[in-house]
Amino acid sequence: MHEFGEARKAIEAMIRSDNLEGLLQHAQALHGHLCPMVTLGVKAGHYAMKYLEDPNTGMEEIVAVVECNNCFTDGIQAVTGCTFGNNALIFKDLGKTAVTVIRRRDGRAVRLVVRPDFREYLFDKYPAAGPLFDKVVIHRQATPEEEHRFQHIWEAMARRELRAPLDSQMQVTPLTQAAPEYARIFQTVICHRCGEGVMAPRSIEVDGRPTCLTCAGRPVHMLTGQGISCGGAG
Repeated sequence: MHEFGEARKAIEAMIRSDNLEGLLQHAQALHGHLCPMVTLGVKAGHYAMKYLEDPNTGMEEIVAVVECNNCFTDGIQAVTGCTFGNNALIFKDLGKTAVTVIRRRDGRAVRLVVRPDFREYLFDKYPAAGPLFDKVVIHRQATPEEEHRFQHIWEAMARRELRAPLDSQMQVTPLTQAAPEYARIFQTVICHRCGEGVMAPRSIEVDGRPTCLTCAGRPVHMLTGQGISCGGAG
């Protein structure tokens, strides 16, 4: 690995040695807790990086295209090193728990998608989890004791699913696919009302002067738990 990639040296070593436990611990630090979907993101990221056989230094040489904004995506970011901040994580708001990881230099890629019956399989395999999941996650009406029990069960499930066969959890499709264009670098302009710097394409002219969307009262695109939406004044 080039010396500029030293920051990911430990992670790349875990990928090469198939240290899924270590990768899961790394993902837990990012996500804040363990759950089965973080585990699946870790396993998908591990498989993709082994398949592509190239390290990632965060310079967009590896690009991950995720189709969901759930726990799975944090596992992908932690293992592949593709993040929103280094412009190598692309979000397609398709609502599918899936990722395509692409090696830019030649278009070698792989798509992994969680099997459509995985949730049913999971709750059949761990029957105590389903009712608690409804109370804690779906309805948010659990007692502190139920939340505590759920977290213990959820983490145990995450660790057990780490050892389950990948083909029982995901469908894998090798591909050849061009990566999205490199991120563009834009000029920063100063909003004449608030005085804050703003990327030029995210400003508009008001009375002939650059103005940020917030000061202009314009709606903005936001990524929330509901996906991408446009609304509310900036």
